[in-house]
Amino acid sequence: MNAQVLESTASAVAPPELLGTSGARALAALAALGQQTRLAIFRLLVSHEPCGLTVGEVASSMQCPQNTTSGHLAILARAQIVTSVRQGRSVVYRADMAGMRWLLEYLLADCCNGDPSLCATAFSSLCDGACEHPATDKSGG
Repeated sequence: MNAQVLESTASAVAPPELLGTSGARALAALAALGQQTRLAIFRLLVSHEPCGLTVGEVASSMQCPQNTTSGHLAILARAQIVTSVRQGRSVVYRADMAGMRWLLEYLLADCCNGDPSLCATAFSSLCDGACEHPATDKSGG
């Protein structure tokens, strides 16, 4: 990338104080999901809705130490895309589908200049439960 493109990109970024509370919340969620392990944890929790998983179950599935997994789950919870409930001596974590829906609505609020008829197909697969899932890459790459 040349210096001129970098300058124009940098000047187009809104300062944090102009984003407001909603913008800050969206940034927190995107930052939380912007890390490979946390994204994988969120997707794992989505696949285990509505029951959720304990920290130990998440750690085992991710092949990650429990203390590291707990840290990742805490970041996702602060970003309001994961919830937790104490069940006896365990804490069960679940994907916060309402939080994810909020994030998607925030990101797509100005879709098609606000004309919902133009972007109905983008929203229909999100709302009707008939989503197509991308093929899983089993090669580990």
